[in-house]
Parts: sequence; structure tokens; C-alpha cells
Amino acid sequence: MKDKRVVFMGTPDFAVPVLEELIKSTNVVLVVTQPDKPVGRSGEVKFTPIKEVAVKNGIEVFQPIKIRNDYEVILNVNPDIIITCAYGQIIPKVLLDLPKYGAVNVHASLLPKLRGGAPLHKAIMMGEEETGITIMYMDEKMDNGDIISQEKTQILDSDNVGKIHDRLSVMGAKLLIKTLPSIFEGTNERIKQNEEEVTYAYNVTREEEKIDFNKTAKEVFNHIRGLYPYPVGYSVLNGNVIKILESKLSLSTKGNPGEITDINNDGIVVRCADKSVVITRVKPSGKKEMSAKDFVNGQGKDKLLKEVFE
Repeated sequence: MKDKRVVFMGTPDFAVPVLEELIKSTNVVLVVTQPDKPVGRSGEVKFTPIKEVAVKNGIEVFQPIKIRNDYEVILNVNPDIIITCAYGQIIPKVLLDLPKYGAVNVHASLLPKLRGGAPLHKAIMMGEEETGITIMYMDEKMDNGDIISQEKTQILDSDNVGKIHDRLSVMGAKLLIKTLPSIFEGTNERIKQNEEEVTYAYNVTREEEKIDFNKTAKEVFNHIRGLYPYPVGYSVLNGNVIKILESKLSLSTKGNPGEITDINNDGIVVRCADKSVVITRVKPSGKKEMSAKDFVNGQGKDKLLKEVFE
């Protein structure tokens, strides 16, 4: 596949293994990524993770602000195929129609489920039992192109969005390299998506980050781990925002939703709609991450009991 000219389009860490495998197996002639942005309080401008890989490997980088208006550079390199993974912009039709072998996307869900920008988070938050990778042809609408190949993985209770991110990132790279020969040979599958099975995974809003203890314990548990390690769910206790990083399920049915009903060696037991969760790790406003035990020691057990998360 080293004779195939590839334009790769991607931005975050998730796409890095995909690009690295493509560099090993094909001729990546151009990398397209989002513009560099200032990071942190210092405002230092940092390369995107994908740009770092491209620069390290001596590959030309193109960073259009709006690719729908600025794509001449891509036309000029005459790619055999365009491959995208978490790029972050809608690709115009003129580019989708350009390459001989089409434009292919590595998507982090089992399409037609979870179309959109946050499939990793929403798979866990929505209580899905499995997720995976879909290699698909791109068209003008979001994530609705024909499916070429898929691979599944179970979502375990021990998983969070960080673990799923790392697992699917590597899985996506391997599945793409496994699938590419059939695309170049014209022997690949091309399965239409069933529109009746479509669900969406829009980007997580600030409102969605807030934990609602009026939901079932399993829903709260899924919500917390579906937002960890980023962007992290939060609640309000005694008027102060507290980020809740990790939790466990509990069978306790004491108290009312949001109420701290017990404090034990595992952490802070909080009643939900049916049963409870045990909060095990937190980040109080303005402080570092800490175990629930350390938080309790700092606040006082008697002070926290019977308090309610709002």
C-alpha cells in the first residue's frame, strides 16, 4: 500500500494511532488538522496531537480555519484516498468526490448508533453494553455513509471514557489497516445504514455535566464514568461546586435522592432514585483531586451526613 497517496485529516489524541499506522503502511502526502490554539493560563500556542506526529515524520501540514472554503492545497496533492478520524469539521463534497478510492472515516461507535462528536462519552452515559469502531465511506451528512467494516468491544463496569478512548483508538487504527486492502482492491463491503436504528451523540454540554441524583443509581454511575477523566461531572454541596470523578454502585435504599446517607471506608454513600452510589474520588472547587476519604477528613464526617447534593 506504499504506492497509495493518502491525505489524512484528524486532530486529537484519539486519531494519533490511526495516523501512525498509516505512515507505516501507506504514503501519507498531507496531514490536515485544526488550527493551533492557545492552551492554559499562559496562552502558549500548542500543536494539535496530529500535527506533532506529522512534523516529527516530516509530513506537510495544512490547517484551514474553514475547510469548506479553503481546500485548494488538498486538490493539488491529488490523493488516492482521504482518511479522516476525529477531524472536527464537515468535509465539502468537492473533496469527498476527489479521490479514486473515496473518502473514508474512522468513527468511534457501532453505526448507525451514536452519530456525532461525542460517541465515547454517550455510549457509557446512555448505558450501552457494547461499542466499537466503524470504518465507513463519508458523504455530505454527518456519519451516515455506507459501512465498510466494524469491530465491537464490551463496555465493562470498570470502564470510563478514558479507558474506552484508549481501547478504541488502537482498535480503530488496526481495523483501518486491516480494511484498506479490500478498499484498494474493490472487494470491500458497502452496507447502507438503517435509518430506523439511528441515535445521536452530540457534544456534551455544560448542563449535561451536572449529575442528577433523581436518576437511578446505575444512570448516575454511568453518568459519572462517562464524563471521566474529561470533562468530569459535577454537583453542588453546601453551595460549592464539587467535581465527582469516580463512584461505585450500592444497594442502600436509605434517605432521599441526593442525600448523603452514610460515610464508610469506600467513600460517601449518596441516595439516588432507587438505590445509591458510593462516591470514591472528588475534586472540590479550587483544590486538587482527592479520595472521598480525604475529603471527609477535611470536612468532618458529622458535618457531611444528611447533607444533600443539589
